[in-house]
Amino acid sequence: MYFIEHGMQIVTGIVIIVAGLFCTRWVGNVVQRWLEKHKLEPQVRQLITKLLRLIVFAGFVVMALGQMGIQITPLLAGIGVAGVGLSLATQSVLGNLVAGLNIIFSKPFTVGEYIELLGVYGQVQDISLFSTTLLHADKSRVVVPNRKIVGEILHNYGKIRQMSLSVNVAYNADVKFAIATINEILDQNPRVLKDPAPVVGVSSLADSSVVISILPWVAVPDYFSAQTEVNQAIIEQFARKGISIPFPQSEVRLIAQDK
Repeated sequence: MYFIEHGMQIVTGIVIIVAGLFCTRWVGNVVQRWLEKHKLEPQVRQLITKLLRLIVFAGFVVMALGQMGIQITPLLAGIGVAGVGLSLATQSVLGNLVAGLNIIFSKPFTVGEYIELLGVYGQVQDISLFSTTLLHADKSRVVVPNRKIVGEILHNYGKIRQMSLSVNVAYNADVKFAIATINEILDQNPRVLKDPAPVVGVSSLADSSVVISILPWVAVPDYFSAQTEVNQAIIEQFARKGISIPFPQSEVRLIAQDK
């Protein structure tokens, strides 16, 4: 009986819903193109587009239900109550979402940069709305919830890192010649950046040797490879050029005591 009495209203409601589908798609495409012109992050563009499509389509559904003679006030009240319960049950998820938007808009770091926080570190591989993925040198991944990142102290190395190497030479060695040899090694290594320039010099005087610190910059993906290459080249070049690398030693003197 309901379909017979309200047949025309039902047809009108269906037409409104179909029109809403087309309108929703059109609005989404327009907003997507507008957001692309403003060069927003892909995650933000997708979220804003989906939310606008949902709002527009929900408006058409409400109009269609009203046209069909369905009382929408109790329905809206029920949706409101359900929304409150859902928000309480998904506080952590919503917290990650809000934190993800904060990271995407404020950009404390970007994909490809090397960061350290909360005792974890790695190169940023992906920034999503809910989590950030860090990549380790051993190809393992660390997934950090975004709500754990916002508000914490974060060390951002950027896309280059400074290596901290050192080598000991004997006190009777030609220190200037040793430093020149190290600079030559760094200059010949393609992974070592020319700008900023490497820092090489005497950092301390140990008990049995002079400590030369070697502080070159390299791209984040080259960090560990460059360390092994530079260390190996130092050993080979020092041996070839007769620069002594002393090993720890102690001098023990026995003093005879008259009985």
